[in-house]
Amino acid sequence: MRATRLVIFVAVLGCTALLWAQEAPTAPATPNQPQTQTQTAPSTPQADRPVADPPDPPAGEVTLTTTDHDKSKLTAQPSEALAPQASAVNFDQVVDRITARELIFLQNLRQFQPMVETYLQYMKPDKELGAVPSRDQYFLGRLELQTGRAKDVTFIKTSRFKNMWEALTSVFNLRFSDLGFATMVMPDNGGLSKANYDFQLVRREFLGDIRCLVIDVRPEDKHNGRFLGRIWVEDKDYNIVRFNGTYTGAPFMSFYLHFDSWRLNMQPGVWLPAYIYSEESELKPKVYVRAVRFKAQTRLWGYGLHTVHPQSEHTAVMVDDAQVKDQSEAGRDAVPVEAQRMWEHQAEQNVLDRLTRAGFLAEPGEVDKVLDTVVNNLEITDNLDIQPPVHCRVLLTTPMESFNVGHTIVLSRGLVDVLPDEATLAAFLAHELAHIALGHRLDTQYAFMDRMIFPDEATYRKLHFHRDGSDEKAADEKAMEILRKSPYSDKLGSVGLFLRMLELRHSELPGLVAAHLGNSPLTKDYRRFSTLEASAPALKTRDVSQLPALPLGSRIHVDPFNDRLELNKGKPVQLLSAREKMSFEVTPVFPYLTRYGGQESPAVASTGTGTKQ
Repeated sequence: MRATRLVIFVAVLGCTALLWAQEAPTAPATPNQPQTQTQTAPSTPQADRPVADPPDPPAGEVTLTTTDHDKSKLTAQPSEALAPQASAVNFDQVVDRITARELIFLQNLRQFQPMVETYLQYMKPDKELGAVPSRDQYFLGRLELQTGRAKDVTFIKTSRFKNMWEALTSVFNLRFSDLGFATMVMPDNGGLSKANYDFQLVRREFLGDIRCLVIDVRPEDKHNGRFLGRIWVEDKDYNIVRFNGTYTGAPFMSFYLHFDSWRLNMQPGVWLPAYIYSEESELKPKVYVRAVRFKAQTRLWGYGLHTVHPQSEHTAVMVDDAQVKDQSEAGRDAVPVEAQRMWEHQAEQNVLDRLTRAGFLAEPGEVDKVLDTVVNNLEITDNLDIQPPVHCRVLLTTPMESFNVGHTIVLSRGLVDVLPDEATLAAFLAHELAHIALGHRLDTQYAFMDRMIFPDEATYRKLHFHRDGSDEKAADEKAMEILRKSPYSDKLGSVGLFLRMLELRHSELPGLVAAHLGNSPLTKDYRRFSTLEASAPALKTRDVSQLPALPLGSRIHVDPFNDRLELNKGKPVQLLSAREKMSFEVTPVFPYLTRYGGQESPAVASTGTGTKQ
């Protein structure tokens, strides 16, 4: 696999040529690959679980030292308690272990089929804010590498008519390949070796709790797609945990992007890709009339959902003793009302289970409990007694959407990420709670199990929880009644400010605002809580104390292996200027790296977006 190339489509005379509770801070098609010769990983038997044991491990902890005369030679000083007689480890041996570990990384990665999501924002200059989004693109798919190359498994289909129309209405139409950014999960697909690259030790530094060797890497040949940049290698097993740079030798009419790729220690000895950030400020394709400025973030998750042998955990079947009985209420059939509720609940559970198995819905956890507490506050103050109880879940995707599945409220990660405070969160939860209180039910067609049998990539086509305009307006009215009686009644100004900011940016960010399963807070025909927006204070773009919306990634951390969520616990940061407000924007990612099963803090991705008045 090689790097992502930005593909340029030139339409001339109709012909197309190649080419997101913690209180708020206060303040896909596989890309075309270059035809190059690569050194592939050796053929190895397929393992049922990731390979973790490194070849020829060092005898004890290795301390690396350098001199001013020759920074490429290292002397090992092993821990006396562990290996007092350990032999020296020179830099050539370190590089051999790095390249061997990278081949094991490739073998491990082929056993997984993670979800891959890329959200990209094109930027334009702004006198007050430096740069603001001008348009966006959104991709969602699954990364499959069993054959050594990225397989095109996309969840979002684009019609041929749309592609043709875009081509016919623009002379120069710049587009990215759907799963192209996913190719940045490795510096070189099997070709990272001393034969192909020059390795130069720069220094040692810590990334979180992980001590790393920092090494500059340059290609020895002119083959297309060779990595040029810097790698960070943890000094225990010599796994690459971060690499930053670009690829060289782009073919004609194509070019490679700059990127910063991070891996997390998700299982013992196993590091897997989690985040990729890409940014260009002066990208100018040869046939494009203006320089392109953009920033993009790619996230991978769902490693624990799909493996090469998914049935292995179910091969042992336990047969319980015949005396074991169901502990539910005994001795009678359900009466009609009970039966109806049970049927609706079955449909609800079917949907939630299917969304979870497909990698869309996070596992129940800490964040859900925070949302449940806010919902409970709303129910108590409005004297609502809804049975079965209402619970909350979080979609793992970025587009801002919300919906209810029976008595379960679902908010997307991207929506929760950008909400500035608890009152705004309460407003969005109140809207979905109102749907439930008003009896807006889930279509019970989903109680039939055959409707749940479809490929994961067909989820957006098979499951729909949209509400029509009349239901949405009725829910808004009921939600306002709930909010006026709630503990958040004197804080609704922030809700209006958020909606005003959304109104200001929505036309440039259709990929972020568009709903795929549920309802968007703003469409061309509908504005949620329009009365709150109309009565909100004026937006003050230069005022750092007014933060109407947060940058993406501000609230939630996702464990990429088990899809469990945590609230980001970063300290608030004092904003220095209005340029740091970055409402709804993509930002770089800096995870705090730790080892799996260690006593350190969890590896939480920080975007540095916490703010403080």
